[in-house]
Amino acid sequence: MSRSRLFPARLSLAGRLALTPVIFLAVACEPVPSASGPDVARWEARAEQVTVIRDDWGIPHIYAPTDADAVFGLMYTQAEDDFPRIERNFLNSQGRLAEAEGEDALWRDLRMQLFIDPVEMQALYAESPGWMRDLMDAWADGLNFFLHTHPEVRPQVLERFEPWMALTFSEGSIGGDIERVNLRELEAFYGNEENRRITTEASGAANRGVRQVASSLVTPDPELEPTGSNGIAIAPGNTVDGHALLLINPHTSFYFRHEAHVVSDEGLNVYGALTWRQFFVYQGFNETAGWMHTSSSADNIDEFLETVVERDGGLHYVVGDEERPLRVRDVTLRYRADNGRMAERTFTTYRTHRGPVVRSVDGQWVSVAMMEEPLRALVQSWSRTRARNLAEYLEVMETHTNSSNNTLFADAEGNIAYLHSNFVPIRDPRFDYSEPVDGSDPATDWQGVHTLEESPNAINPSTGYAFCTNNWPYSAAGAASPRPGDFPAYMDRGQENPRGIHALRVLEGRRNFTLEDLRAAAYSPDLPAFDAMVPALVRGWDELPEGDARKARTAEAIEQLRNWDRRWSVESVPTALAVFWGTELLSGLAGRAREAGLEVTAYAATGTTATERLEALEAALDRLEADFGDWRTPWGEINRFQRLTGEIDLPFDDDAPSVPVGFTSARWGSLASFGAQPRGETRRWYGSSGNSFVAVVEFGERVRAVAVTAGGLNNDPASPHFNDQAERYAAGELRPVYFYREDVEAAAQRTYRPGER
Repeated sequence: MSRSRLFPARLSLAGRLALTPVIFLAVACEPVPSASGPDVARWEARAEQVTVIRDDWGIPHIYAPTDADAVFGLMYTQAEDDFPRIERNFLNSQGRLAEAEGEDALWRDLRMQLFIDPVEMQALYAESPGWMRDLMDAWADGLNFFLHTHPEVRPQVLERFEPWMALTFSEGSIGGDIERVNLRELEAFYGNEENRRITTEASGAANRGVRQVASSLVTPDPELEPTGSNGIAIAPGNTVDGHALLLINPHTSFYFRHEAHVVSDEGLNVYGALTWRQFFVYQGFNETAGWMHTSSSADNIDEFLETVVERDGGLHYVVGDEERPLRVRDVTLRYRADNGRMAERTFTTYRTHRGPVVRSVDGQWVSVAMMEEPLRALVQSWSRTRARNLAEYLEVMETHTNSSNNTLFADAEGNIAYLHSNFVPIRDPRFDYSEPVDGSDPATDWQGVHTLEESPNAINPSTGYAFCTNNWPYSAAGAASPRPGDFPAYMDRGQENPRGIHALRVLEGRRNFTLEDLRAAAYSPDLPAFDAMVPALVRGWDELPEGDARKARTAEAIEQLRNWDRRWSVESVPTALAVFWGTELLSGLAGRAREAGLEVTAYAATGTTATERLEALEAALDRLEADFGDWRTPWGEINRFQRLTGEIDLPFDDDAPSVPVGFTSARWGSLASFGAQPRGETRRWYGSSGNSFVAVVEFGERVRAVAVTAGGLNNDPASPHFNDQAERYAAGELRPVYFYREDVEAAAQRTYRPGER
């Protein structure tokens, strides 16, 4: 693949802004008439080129002569499996949720449209390489053909997809960078004119460089269910058969991604998980290489305190000796009013050369900078699916547009790698970018992006393994990991976590991995967070004087925990007791842990008092008894997987069928993650996030893989593939993946062309 095919010319920010008029034009908001004759003829001609084979798990295998035809078939099958999630993801990425959900979604929409301008997206589409336009055209055609052939499907808002829309969601993370902008602060700024009051020029100049302002960027709450993923790569030297292995284990909300296999005569042959509405496999593998993305803790989004002055009837911001005009743009948002009719609200928005203004602090406005390269991000997302080995994958990464993820990689040549976040801006180390910096000082501007060579990677490490559990990169390959002193502090602001400790346990010193062994490691039942927490609790209990009422109340529970092997299982009473106790203890500890510079479970073991730990145990016993009648309730009676309907916001019911799950929340160090809690009026805990798509891949002379998807692939409860994988999912029993055509045909349940019913 030539460099010109991989890397379209980077359109400068100034150039992009020049393409965008001041007034936002609402695009594709009105219902579009039914498809024209030429459209239908084109769609039907494409459909004739595509063969879809559904296997015995409902997974679509799409075969077509060209990449574009394969994308057409892929999007058609995605829509067959879950059109509502496609539309929801699109409405979110376009900033149009309020058109479906009402006025409460306006601020979320405004946040998106500060970064996603349809006029600019159309300009980027027009300048895209021809091969990429072909893919985007096919993407839109596949979705439109589905709606044309399924008139019973009633979209909430969308009547037609346009090719440029693919650019609005081109980097497939569950939580995009834009979502780190604080909605409460955004509403305060754009919703209240008083908060847009600026300081005088004199007071603004006097305040420059001396303000201490806390960041408002949204970061994961340590008290909430951890999100992210696991990835593990094993080198051939650490395996029985001399083949590289890869674990693909995203932790997302359930049903967040589609599973598919896409093949073309142009050399595309890729299998894995795709975020609904996208046409590239986000986490997966081809015949000779595989990749897994894990959410990164690299610092790649910054806030800037802007000194804004009024000059000649316009607003300007200070950069050194310059006063630059703010870019002003009116954004008109539509929303569904209480009476069901569409209404509009217009916001006047502001932008510097760094990014949009998102809040103010005592008269100083704050802009935010992040990666804004949708075309190049889409190019990277597609091109990596065709990379045949590490060298080609690294060439794709020269695009530097996978901003929010680290990568685990393995290939058939025996290469493995941990690759750090692909977009880390270069900053002046004199400034602390964990807080807003002085935008009037030109030295605070970003100075390009760190190269691959400047990043804390672990490529073919001597230990023979690499991993990431959303922890820092400095344990990614054990003793062969990069060292923190060799990199700027902003390169990664994370820390070790219990899953990282767990991963090291199952990887260090191991030389006999097979595909099944790596699958078993991914479901290792150890819960390392309790290794320090439980002994601290027991010591405090032992030190209580005889006759203490708390000692008598908790004696049996303490003995259960004292003798527990700290491993989860559905039959385990101590697992349930420990999880309920730990949940009580961690409540309210996040701030204290942050001040101490410790991960929250580590702080729970060392920074809490014996009294706090014992009181949390008593509260856990009370809660278990109130909810289940006896605190001696096995974990599997509490922790359940349930899927009752195809709704995006799922209902749960203790009286309806469900499946016991042994693995726990990732916060306790379980590699297999199950984010569960009571739902509404339920007593049982039902999962809604964590392990979603899991695959283990072996790269030998022929690629071999096993996988499982939460529940099932199709969102229609009437489908046999709505919940057919629930038991396997809960037990960690992965099913064989059909990759080669002869295996696909042997497992075929249905073979058809798009449009056939």
